[in-house]
Amino acid sequence: MVKWFGDSLRSKLSVIMLMTTLIPLLFLGTFAFVISSNITEEKAQQAGLDTLAQMDAKFRFILQDVENMSLFLIGQSEVQAYMNRPDETAKIKILGLMTNLVYSKDYISNITIFSNNPNASDPLSTSTIYKTNMLEMVDIGQIKDKTWTNLYHIQNYLGDRRVFSFIRPYRSYNNYQTLGWLSITLDEQVLSRIWSEPKLAEGHGQVALLNTRNDIMSATDKSWLTLPVESIFPGVSKNIQAKPFGEWTYGQGKDKQNVLYYREPSIGWTLLGIIPSQLYRAQNRYILQLSGIAVVLAVLTNVVLTLFVIQRVTNPLRVLTRLLSKINPNEPLPQYAADSRDEIGRLAQSYNMLGTHIEALKKQLIHEETRKKEADMRALQAQINPHFLYNTLSSIHWIALLAEEERIAEMVGALSDFLRFSLNKGKEYCTVAQEIAHIRNYVLVQSIRFPDEFEVAYTVDAALNNTYMLKLLLQPLVENAMIHGIQKKEVKGNIAIYIEQKGSMIHFKVMDDGIGMTEEQLTAVRASLNPQHGLPAADASYGMRNVHERLQLHYGPESGLTVESKWQAGTCVSFVIPILEERHENHDR
Repeated sequence: MVKWFGDSLRSKLSVIMLMTTLIPLLFLGTFAFVISSNITEEKAQQAGLDTLAQMDAKFRFILQDVENMSLFLIGQSEVQAYMNRPDETAKIKILGLMTNLVYSKDYISNITIFSNNPNASDPLSTSTIYKTNMLEMVDIGQIKDKTWTNLYHIQNYLGDRRVFSFIRPYRSYNNYQTLGWLSITLDEQVLSRIWSEPKLAEGHGQVALLNTRNDIMSATDKSWLTLPVESIFPGVSKNIQAKPFGEWTYGQGKDKQNVLYYREPSIGWTLLGIIPSQLYRAQNRYILQLSGIAVVLAVLTNVVLTLFVIQRVTNPLRVLTRLLSKINPNEPLPQYAADSRDEIGRLAQSYNMLGTHIEALKKQLIHEETRKKEADMRALQAQINPHFLYNTLSSIHWIALLAEEERIAEMVGALSDFLRFSLNKGKEYCTVAQEIAHIRNYVLVQSIRFPDEFEVAYTVDAALNNTYMLKLLLQPLVENAMIHGIQKKEVKGNIAIYIEQKGSMIHFKVMDDGIGMTEEQLTAVRASLNPQHGLPAADASYGMRNVHERLQLHYGPESGLTVESKWQAGTCVSFVIPILEERHENHDR
């Protein structure tokens, strides 16, 4: 049994997958009811708070509307004039204005202006109130600031109504003297429509509006009106004082309820929501049934799928194992016939691609090594050939000095130094300063051959003078600029060499103001830098191609030449190499 389990991947996967999936599924079934119940209750509570927030937004709009309406009336010059000097004509206009305001808002029952002017008649009111007990609750003359009354009864043409009023002193905007009081009355029956839409807990909840003394001012259950909330839900007042909104559980057993509250900050009144716990229990029973069915189906499905997946996984792996065990380093990897698009099929495809890629890399490595040896041979040939010329030129230099032919001696000396640097004792690398000195010798020789035909400007970062680079990179570019750009002009030309450091890289540019190239010529030159395998490069671009190839072989593909040109404007050839702080011979990226 132990040997069967240890040697067989299929047996291991079967036992492990069944144990690691069935056991969690059983635990999931056990805890799903509790977790889902908690989530359901939390979401219901959050939804209840969101509903209360929507109700509060509507209530806040009404409060702000009442505030704005009172300020509008206080700011009316006709009303101000009437409060100072009562007049029947102004009274009729003011009543018309207030009546229009009342009719525009269905939740406003009445607007009344009380004047303390002894010449004024009865208070200005938009409707006839047959009976009211407001004056028994509030002493108008003692109100010094805006305030809200408790709920009280009135009788008007609609019958018996429950209302509450917003009262504020009516002051002169000239001297701030109190001229009277303004009362805006809200109809509780109309206002309570806010608590019915949107419905709390899908219509199963109750909503109540509490004032600052926690008396019920409006509610979906009209039997609660005017009662202190403590008489219905003892202990509620203490819980709603701590935070601007929240929830807690009230009662136990069948009487258990969730109490939600949301306080309106502008006047300190509180919206109270009551959700019965029976709503949660009905939802939890439904979740329990769904969880049980889901767990049973998951267990059955998991067993079947586990066995099927293990079979699909292990069979291709056994085949791949056999193929990998037969690998011969000198032969290509044997191919595997993939017949699926799943992960195992893609693994087989990747295995086949790996074999193909390894073969391609082997061929590429052989090709790159061949190219590098050819380039090194060409560079070595360029170093070996000047030996005889260098020795001969050295002799000519001394003969010219003895004959006092200083111009000949200067030209031969520069050419000798030019060849000396080309040899450089067989070394591949030199400093930036040495490379620039080599260019100066080449320019000196050419300036004697072609006097007053060109000038060369050097812009080199002095900090790079001792930095090492691959030698003989700039001279072919300068020569190319001189022959193909400057000499074809009819006037004197200019060549500029820029060398600067950007980050950890050195940027080189060789620019000329020669005849430049057409788009067709530029495309041909760029193509010649990377000729197709086996095809020779054009003679005109042989030197640039050699530099391009050496850069890529020693520094990587990103260090190749970049050629830009415009007809009759000039040409710019640039490349980038990494900074070498020390001398690196035979340094390949």
